[in-house]
Amino acid sequence: MNEALAVAVVVLFVLVIALVVAVFALARQIGVLYERVAPMGALMMDEGPKVGDVAPVFNLATLAGPRVQVGAPGTHSTLVFFVSPTCPVCKKLIPVLRSSAKVESAWLRVVLASDGDEARQRAFYEKAELSDFPYVLSTDLGMAYKVGKLPFAVLIDEQGRVRAKGLINSREQLESLFTAKDLGVESIQEYLQKA
Repeated sequence: MNEALAVAVVVLFVLVIALVVAVFALARQIGVLYERVAPMGALMMDEGPKVGDVAPVFNLATLAGPRVQVGAPGTHSTLVFFVSPTCPVCKKLIPVLRSSAKVESAWLRVVLASDGDEARQRAFYEKAELSDFPYVLSTDLGMAYKVGKLPFAVLIDEQGRVRAKGLINSREQLESLFTAKDLGVESIQEYLQKA
C-alpha cells in the first residue's frame, strides 16, 4: 500500500510540474499574440487632403436650417462624420458619437455629413433623433475628402488643418483619431511603427 501511495504522489508531482510548464507556455503565447494584434486605429486612406494639410472650407446648410462652416479655423476641433441611412455600422456608431461629443465637448464639435435624397436623409435624421448634431447634405464635401466607404471620419483642428482621418467601425477606431491628434501623428499605425 505504501508503494501505491508513493507512486501516486510521484505521478501527481509530475502532473503538477507539467501543468506549471503548460501555464508558462500559454502565458508566453498570449504575450506574443498581444504584440502581434496591436490596437488598430482608424483605417487611413491615402486619398483626399493629407494629415497636416489645410482643410477645404465649406459653408453648408444643415437639415435643421442654420448654416455651418466645416474646415474653417475656430475655437473647437471639428469631427466630420460621414454617414448614410443605409449603413448599419453608421447607425450602430450613433450612440458612440453622442457619448464622444458629450465627453469631448470642451474641444470638439461633431458634424454629420451625407449626400443623396433629402427626403430619405430627413427621415433618417428624425428617426435616429440626430438633432444634437449639425447634419449637412453635400456631395462636394464627400468628394473633397475622397470618401469611398462609410462610416468615414475626418478630424479638423482649431487651425483648420486635417489632424486625423479614416474608416471608422468601432469606438476604439473613433477614439484613435483623438489620440492621433494628441500624439501629433497621422495615425495610430504610424505611432506603433515608430515605437
